[in-house]
Amino acid sequence: MLLKSIVMGIHALIALALIAVILLQSGKSAGLSGAIAGGAETFFGKKKGLDQFFGKVTVVLAVIFGLLSVVLTVWK
Repeated sequence: MLLKSIVMGIHALIALALIAVILLQSGKSAGLSGAIAGGAETFFGKKKGLDQFFGKVTVVLAVIFGLLSVVLTVWK
């Protein structure tokens, strides 16, 4: 029972971390403002390294979250 509570706590922390990492990622620009900002990004550059890092962290956290979800569902 204690081990299941610990796993549920870890699951909740992973969920909060996943939400935080998703919110830290830069949004995709759309519409007229995106066209203007997109032109500026070609001159001034965009932080690609940080976006790629957050993307990889998101994938890792999502996989861990999914696996923990399955474990908690099967666990009785």
